[in-house]
Amino acid sequence: MAKYAGYESINQAAVFVYSPEQLEYKFSETHPFNQKRLELTIDLLMQSKALQPVDIVQPRVASDEELLLGHDAAYIDIVKRAGHGYLRDGEGELFGIGTEDTPIFTNMHEASATFVGGTLTACDYVMQGKAQHALNLGGGLHHGFKGKASGFCIYNDSTVAIKYMQKKYGARVLYIDTDAHHGDGVQWSFYDDPDVCTLSIHETGRYLFPGTGAVTERGNGQGYGTSFNIPLDAFTEDDSFLEVYEQSIREIAAHFKPDVILTQNGADAHYLDPLTHLYGTMNLYNEIPRIAHDIAHEFCEGRWVAVGGGGYDIWRVVPRAWALIWLAMTDQESPSGPLPQNWLEKWQPEAPVKLIETWEDPSPLYEAIPRKEEITEKNHQVLEKALYMIRQNCQE
Repeated sequence: MAKYAGYESINQAAVFVYSPEQLEYKFSETHPFNQKRLELTIDLLMQSKALQPVDIVQPRVASDEELLLGHDAAYIDIVKRAGHGYLRDGEGELFGIGTEDTPIFTNMHEASATFVGGTLTACDYVMQGKAQHALNLGGGLHHGFKGKASGFCIYNDSTVAIKYMQKKYGARVLYIDTDAHHGDGVQWSFYDDPDVCTLSIHETGRYLFPGTGAVTERGNGQGYGTSFNIPLDAFTEDDSFLEVYEQSIREIAAHFKPDVILTQNGADAHYLDPLTHLYGTMNLYNEIPRIAHDIAHEFCEGRWVAVGGGGYDIWRVVPRAWALIWLAMTDQESPSGPLPQNWLEKWQPEAPVKLIETWEDPSPLYEAIPRKEEITEKNHQVLEKALYMIRQNCQE
């Protein structure tokens, strides 16, 4: 690939994109999408001495021109007017705005554009060589469509960011989504694009929103063969998830040969998540980013942008899971033992549940799954189907 415009020598391993303005994306006090999890994660990293103020860079607000890379002008106008009280009754519902999933809140355009701008900031740092890796936990809103909000997502920062990296840097992008919900908005945006490869590993749509992500969704036209889906059976545990993840990411990266990887890191495949039915533990969230880190260095000269995503047990799961992404990015050892006492004492009075006090989950976290062998074999068969085309091409 040609040298990127504005390329500079790398001056740090990773940057952490964040500003308090990212907390303003807030539907209501009772909505499951709660950005308090960002504050909890950053404080956990700070209390652990794993994140320093010098590591943090401010996100910019995405311009309308940038948002138009992934969204219609009419939709952007609706979002703007909704956030300032200028919609007629029911006007936003055709656009997914003002629904139960995506209620209207003040300044929703500005808050959403800040998420997108954070991911674009991360992309520029990586693609210009200012850092090898960049993390924007405020991003990962993978259900947003070109002209419609969906699944708590207003603007789809990953879609905009991929289009941006294509336009500005001419990059081939591998998008990897390990959220328990299918990464539908990103997949459909690039379904016919041969220069973007999407891999989504998620709970089967038979039981879970958005109901898509079948193994047969492989792309269309010139993009056929660049869309990969591995729907996992409900009650899938760590070992089966990681088998599917590591084999698929390695074979797909070797086949597609990306210039950069963008990973969406939903933390809702955990057993304690209230919206899903997978049986992951913190071991899953320790391994996922470390494998992604290896893949980035093996295939992309280290270029790796990571964003957040789902995660609805914001007290016991998300801070620990998301902190592990940063630790992997910065080559810090996997933590073990107790969480910082100051962090526990600060947040336990506010938490509605008893906090888990260690980096690891309690063992056992749940009762043994009677169908474990059956579930594992079923997931293995789905993996084989998903990778069949790649493996056939390798044999020819």
